[in-house]
Amino acid sequence: MKTTISLRHFLLALAVVAVWGTNFVVIKLALDQLPPLLFATLRFVLVLLPMVFFLARPKVPWHNLAGYGLLIGVGQFGLLYIAMNGQISPGLASLVLQVQVFFTIALSMLLSHERLQRMQWLALAMASTGLVIIMLHTDGDTTLLGLAMALLAALCWAGGNIVARSAGRVNMVAYVVWSSLFAVPPLLVLSLLVEGPSAFASSWQTMDLSAWAAVAWQAWANSLFGYAVWGWLLARYPAATITPMALLVPLFGMGAAALWLGEGLPAWKLAAAALVLGGLALNLLWPQWRRWLRSRRLPAPL
Repeated sequence: MKTTISLRHFLLALAVVAVWGTNFVVIKLALDQLPPLLFATLRFVLVLLPMVFFLARPKVPWHNLAGYGLLIGVGQFGLLYIAMNGQISPGLASLVLQVQVFFTIALSMLLSHERLQRMQWLALAMASTGLVIIMLHTDGDTTLLGLAMALLAALCWAGGNIVARSAGRVNMVAYVVWSSLFAVPPLLVLSLLVEGPSAFASSWQTMDLSAWAAVAWQAWANSLFGYAVWGWLLARYPAATITPMALLVPLFGMGAAALWLGEGLPAWKLAAAALVLGGLALNLLWPQWRRWLRSRRLPAPL
């Protein structure tokens, strides 16, 4: 397996994180025309159809697919879309959602009874400080309720990570497609119950080409293209070579929100981003740094 990524594959990975990051702007623009739960429903309908007829079902139990579909479809994206519907700005949403890394670690520890390393405690403290800064600066664009829902969405994402990990080595694109079978029905029912049949009917009448393009972008670019390419790269390079690039997602998210939506980047927001991303980077890169130090028989600082 190669350890040094080629320029072409680096650009391909960069394209994926750019899609994932700028996707938060696409969500915000689509929410101007669509109620959040209906938007989530349409997204997963397009993930499911027509690909479910072309991809074989992964060899995992149905309850595993159901768990992933509910956690990611209803939990992560249902909550995220509701939060971004006037409760949290796109740039901050792209940042807060990355806390799923620490939630995933916490859930893994709960299941395996492992303990945090000292460097992981430091990384968690940095990210938590960044979140506290965001909490202290909630305003009309970002509320405490929106922040709470984004954190809940991140927790659901972490739960989905644990469920997906228990599935073993599978075709991740097929896994996402087939799990959408369990995301669509509850999202549709929730949309009808919460947003009402009238909102459902009026949205169908008022949706223009840009709204449909946003839904398609969510399904095909964000879900299918993103997972397909990311999985393809992970099959060719060590995870330590590819996964650090995911740290660029919030940078693309905040940059795109500032460029296209005029979202401000005051000092407190940049400080919060630096702390959260610094904590994520420390948690992700520390094991590699420790291995490098040990290979040269140098003492690790922590």
